[in-house]
Amino acid sequence: MAVRRSTYNGDCLHATLTVTDTFERTVSAELVAVLVAVTGGEPRVLTTDAGQALPAGPFELSHRSLQAGMRDWVETQTHHPLGYVEQLYTFADRDRSDAAGSRVISVSYLGLTREAGETGVAQVGWQDWYRYFPWEDQRAGRPAVLTGEIEPALQAWVASADDPASAAQRQQRVALSFGMDGAPWNEDMVLQRYELLFEAGLVPEAQRRGALPRAALPGQAMHHDHRRILATGIARLRAKIKYRPVVFELMPPEFTLLQLQLAVEALAGRGLHKQNFRRLIEQQDLVEEAGGMTTGTAGRPAKLFRFRRDVLAERAIAGSKLPLARHI
Repeated sequence: MAVRRSTYNGDCLHATLTVTDTFERTVSAELVAVLVAVTGGEPRVLTTDAGQALPAGPFELSHRSLQAGMRDWVETQTHHPLGYVEQLYTFADRDRSDAAGSRVISVSYLGLTREAGETGVAQVGWQDWYRYFPWEDQRAGRPAVLTGEIEPALQAWVASADDPASAAQRQQRVALSFGMDGAPWNEDMVLQRYELLFEAGLVPEAQRRGALPRAALPGQAMHHDHRRILATGIARLRAKIKYRPVVFELMPPEFTLLQLQLAVEALAGRGLHKQNFRRLIEQQDLVEEAGGMTTGTAGRPAKLFRFRRDVLAERAIAGSKLPLARHI
């Protein structure tokens, strides 16, 4: 299969692929942004279409690069400027197509920023990412949705397997993904958990693809496969905060150590031991005192700190080593 020609229809770049002399199929490139902030100790994601989609748009010939195109679309759709951005993943599954039958390749990006209040754009706003994945929030322990709804539904899926060997394989995957049968909960396996629920037909997106209808679990569905893309972004960020100081991209210029801890816990969906967390921060010289104290808040005033930007170069090599604590 070779690229025969490229055309531009005003909206999207189309590469026409020749399969035979009598059959042609087009491929379009979509740019999708997972833009994350932490506000009030909660993880937030910028959405469009009243919370049902991520900012996205086609790659156009006028874009000088994929990232530049993504920045243009996000700022046009949401009026929110972008700061730290990294490429996330390229989704090119064979069954990804639009209404016209053209194959769609999505190039996704992860961006970190601070929420700037109302966007001023209808249908655009910030959402708590646990609205889409309520089972991922383990800060207060194992959530009721896991024990009360997800585990019974997955056990029913295991029991529906065609043979004992398939049932055993399903049971092993369920246990490893969802921390069952004595297996530990791995906060990084966000995508694996979502895809397992998709395969079991337990999310609305699966039923759009023709899966057998089952009782849909709590968790806001999204258009297309945007919830899968969001799961990929959450997983990337949860893994990254353990070895790179990217969490500081989400913090204000000055912050308390408690605010920093709450931000890390919000992203990871796990509790942290207060003293251990502060000891790790101090040992690695990630922050320095800003010389001020909090004012106008309940409780005792707390010291304000700021991120030591000069540690970025050395941390790029050594990592920031912020292991998450087990539940306490």
